Amino acid sequence: MNIQLRERPDQAPSVAIKTAIADCDVHPSRATPTELYPYLARRWHAHLETIGAGPYHGMMIGPPYPKGQPNASRRDAYPPEGGPQGSSLSFMQKQHLDPNNVAVGVLNPLGTGQGLRNQDLAIAVCAAINDWQIEKWTSKDSRLKASVVVANEDGPAAAKEIRKRAGDKNFVQVLLLSRNTEPLGQRRYWPVYEAAEEAGLPIGIHAFGYGGNPITASGWPSYYIEEMVGHSQCQQAVLASLVLEGVFERFPKLKAVMIEAGFGWAPSLMWRLDRAWQRLGAEVPHLKRPPSDYIREHVWWTTQPMEDPERRDHLFDVVDWIGWDRLLFATDYPHWDFDDPSRVLPAGVSDANRDAFYLGNALKLYGVAKA
Repeated sequence: MNIQLRERPDQAPSVAIKTAIADCDVHPSRATPTELYPYLARRWHAHLETIGAGPYHGMMIGPPYPKGQPNASRRDAYPPEGGPQGSSLSFMQKQHLDPNNVAVGVLNPLGTGQGLRNQDLAIAVCAAINDWQIEKWTSKDSRLKASVVVANEDGPAAAKEIRKRAGDKNFVQVLLLSRNTEPLGQRRYWPVYEAAEEAGLPIGIHAFGYGGNPITASGWPSYYIEEMVGHSQCQQAVLASLVLEGVFERFPKLKAVMIEAGFGWAPSLMWRLDRAWQRLGAEVPHLKRPPSDYIREHVWWTTQPMEDPERRDHLFDVVDWIGWDRLLFATDYPHWDFDDPSRVLPAGVSDANRDAFYLGNALKLYGVAKA
């Protein structure tokens, strides 16, 4: 669900968002290319200026497909003082956190050190991003909570960063991306899951990421719309990999959040996995239960982009199958496909499910109290 953007004076909060909400996908950005320099050793300043970042995928820096606005931005989300959308805390407070009554906002920084070929640089940039999140965001607004950004292609280094942040109340999850050099169930990533389980932090798997591979099995698509629709396809592959490789069997307390890829695909994926497992289960003897059991026990979904079928009963059928307790509300602020909390749910949702959807599920999963 998208909102119509028009230049207008201060917007009054709607009736539907008078109660507090949790926004589980907020994207902060850096105001300048050098904003991380205070958190990086000087050797990396020179490296970035003379050699560059060196991503696995050449289109990772900048929009991979032409968009109507730079970096998927809302036209009204640029701070008046200048800089990219999402780079000003005061403007975010005025435009989003305050009027939408956000009690908890989970920060998911994109365009970080994830996906860089130079692993030493990736480690340094990810640690810098985590320090930056604290100093610029969470220490200045207690409603905001950070994600531990890790150099995902270096499992031991990622685990070290997670353990460094363990117990720090500024952080509520570990951030991974859905497109990596290999499917996320592969054992090279298991140190991440071991450390996350040990720290009691869910892993948030956000759409995007450029590990050097096309987003389809046949190569690169032609259009941005294919890129957008492809998020759900990538998330399905990720989730199947996590289940079938035995990640949830090996780490029974691990929790995963699928971010910014919708959720309408979840039932059909579980049905198909279970059907295949009935016939091919001998190939994966480490799975002790049907795949859907692991998904129901270990996985949550953020709702942006919210599914929007023509008939609301179809939406309710899907949610009832997944469980209202497994959905986390998200806006994707400040991007163009922002989901307005006052419009995202159709009529007919019970008060208990509405409260869980907007706030209760997130508080329980992340173990935080309202600010």
